[in-house]
Parts: sequence; structure tokens; C-alpha cells
Amino acid sequence: MPVEMSVSDGVAEITLNRPEALNAIDAEMRQDLQQAWRRVGSDPDIRVALVTGAGTKAFCAGADLKRTMPPKESFAELTFNSTTSQHLLTGMNTDKPIICAINGYAIGGGLEMALACDIRLASENAELGLAEVQHGTIPGGGGTQHLPRAVPLSLAMQMLLTGDRINAAKALESGLVSEVESAERLLPRAREIAHRIARNGPLAVRAIKRVVREGLALPLASALELELFVWGNLRDTEDRVEGRRAFAEGRAPQFKGR
Repeated sequence: MPVEMSVSDGVAEITLNRPEALNAIDAEMRQDLQQAWRRVGSDPDIRVALVTGAGTKAFCAGADLKRTMPPKESFAELTFNSTTSQHLLTGMNTDKPIICAINGYAIGGGLEMALACDIRLASENAELGLAEVQHGTIPGGGGTQHLPRAVPLSLAMQMLLTGDRINAAKALESGLVSEVESAERLLPRAREIAHRIARNGPLAVRAIKRVVREGLALPLASALELELFVWGNLRDTEDRVEGRRAFAEGRAPQFKGR
């Protein structure tokens, strides 16, 4: 299977499983990824998703150029006649947090997928870049929009216009990733964060992600109004009452998502 998925204690672990091709994305993997993201969004037992790549060399080297030639249909045909989206990030716009463990190369679509995640960790051997310009095209999976929002504009433009990669240390320095770990420690650390989030109030977790994502596109005054509105929606939930009771009683809260 080009994509493997397992669920445990509220965490869905998604593994790109084509290590012989540096986990490059072909048509089958793209379809499997879309199915995985749909399950993440709809399965109430999933509170957090973690995505990584099989092997030790790459998270994802982008599109498999040998197996993804341009389709026969025109772009207009695919856009207006198709009932399913071919976009790489289809299904990733969920309120549930997504963590990316970048274990090696994250190139092209691989970096675009990582940029669509909420938390990114990288291994010490990671290399990240958007090389599409070197192949006569642009990053069409969100790269031109997500990267300038993740790192300083000058660095984003340099990466986009040259197609050059940056290493893990530079990614950490620029804020593209939040932590750099050894190859052995990367996945355990990502799982640790995922399960820590999964233990928190699920409504509050999803609300925070939505408020942050939507608030970034608003003027500060409007974003603060949105925050207050969402806080008000959570104020009388069972989980908020349970959180206070658990704190007072010195025990772990038992959140139910309502």
C-alpha cells in the first residue's frame, strides 16, 4: 500500500510508503492520501493526525515525475467536469491538528504537504525545498502561498525562485519547523506531541486551530471578536466544566467532546 494508516488513542498515524521512490507521489498515493484525510476529518475517534514517510531518506520527494505525466484532459475539463478534486491537499483542511514528521527530503509536493500541517518537526538530515521552477512550472499545491506565510518573505522568494533547498538547521532558524531531532528521536517525539494534544479537550483543540487559521486572514480587531465568539461557544460545554472539576479534584480530565 502506498499509504499506511493506523489509529491509536485518538491519534491517526499516516505513513507515505514508497521508500524505494523516496515516497514520491504517484496517482495511487494521491488517491490513498485523499481517502486518509477524509477519514481523519470524519472519524470521531481521531483527534490528531501525524504524517511521516517510510524509510530514513525522505518524508516525500514530491511528485513522481516518471509516473505523473500531464493528463489527457484539459485543466478546464478536470476543473468543471470532475466530481473529485485532484489537488494534493484535498481533505487536509480539517479542524483537527496535523503534525508532520519530516524524516529526510521534503521536496516539491512533499514540502507543500508539510506546509499544510499545523506542526512540523524535522530530522537532522532533512532537506526542504520547492524545486518546481527548475522544471518549468510553479508549486501548485499551495507552495507559493503557504511558504511566505511560514518564513520571512525574502527567504521564501529565494527558495521559490531558485528551487534551492535549505537544511534542517536553517528550517529551524527561519521557523519553518518547530523542532529538529535525531533520526531515531523524530517519530517518538512527534508521537509524544500528538498524544499530548489528543488528551486535551477535543472541542477546544479544534476551536483553537480554526480561530488561529481564520484569524490570520483578518484584521486584529476582527480576529479578537472571532476569538471571543468561539470562547463563548465553548464556555458552557461539558468538557469545560469537566476540566475545572478535574483540576479541583487533582485528577486527569475525561473529555467527551461535548
